[in-house]
Amino acid sequence: MNGVVGRTWAWARMGVLALLWGSTFLWIELALDALTPVQVTLSRCVLGTAALLVACLGTGRRLPRGRATWGHLVVAAFFCNALPFAMFSIGQQTIDSGVAGVLNATTPLWSLLIGVVIGSERGLRPVRLGGLLLGFAGVVLIFAPWQTTGPVGWGALAIVAAAASYAVGFAYMGRNLVGKGIPSISLSAAQLIAATGLTSLTLPAGGLTSIEINPKTVIAVVVLGVVATGITFHLTYRIIAAEGATNAATVGYLLPVVSVALGAIVLDERFSLRTAAGMVVVLVGVGLTRRHKPSPSSPASAQVPAALTAPRA
Repeated sequence: MNGVVGRTWAWARMGVLALLWGSTFLWIELALDALTPVQVTLSRCVLGTAALLVACLGTGRRLPRGRATWGHLVVAAFFCNALPFAMFSIGQQTIDSGVAGVLNATTPLWSLLIGVVIGSERGLRPVRLGGLLLGFAGVVLIFAPWQTTGPVGWGALAIVAAAASYAVGFAYMGRNLVGKGIPSISLSAAQLIAATGLTSLTLPAGGLTSIEINPKTVIAVVVLGVVATGITFHLTYRIIAAEGATNAATVGYLLPVVSVALGAIVLDERFSLRTAAGMVVVLVGVGLTRRHKPSPSSPASAQVPAALTAPRA
């Protein structure tokens, strides 16, 4: 009985994480009605940092110390937070939130491609190579370069760049930060502090523009920063620690579904058959890339990048 309850609770937590993480694109879309991309990016970093610092204070945790650790945090914050957050805000100026969520699902494809390039993925089996090619074929189908021109095309390209940046950031975190004895709440708070500092450097590029705040914008920015950035960023680490990398990774399959559903229901975004087909192709490709023989001797830290990007089949 306890096992059934435990599994139910585990799936419930992953469902909550998928809903929170997948809703990010909706809140970005709403915030962009009044704010510039730089303002949206900085706001979510500041509010996410504040939420995690309060959590650190409440749990009695301290921020990491050491110049080397903070050096790694700055690099991870650039690739995993500052750069992709900015790219999502820029890209969603011209593309729907649902499409942004689907393109974000390409992160594990970039992770595998990076692994092939740097040599960490050796002896790539045909099924995984086929999944890699199929996944990128799905991206091309969504992108539709034969139809899309102008700012819409650049917007989609920005989202793809964000997904690739996530892949680099997760790989770097898995190698240099995770599993080093740093509490997850301290690690996530410190990384968002670094991301806030990096993003503040971009204020001259549209961040100082005057704005008119309305209740809808305030709600969108607060939820985006506190919930979809701060809480979600930490909750991901908590699920990995509690249930393992494989279980936490299941969330990766749910994000596009959540983003597309919220975009269609809340924002009345058009969901074309081409986008639907592209989403299916991408997810099938991602599933094939995660098919590999289990390695019992692999350290837990090496599984973190996969956990943060996509599930293993």
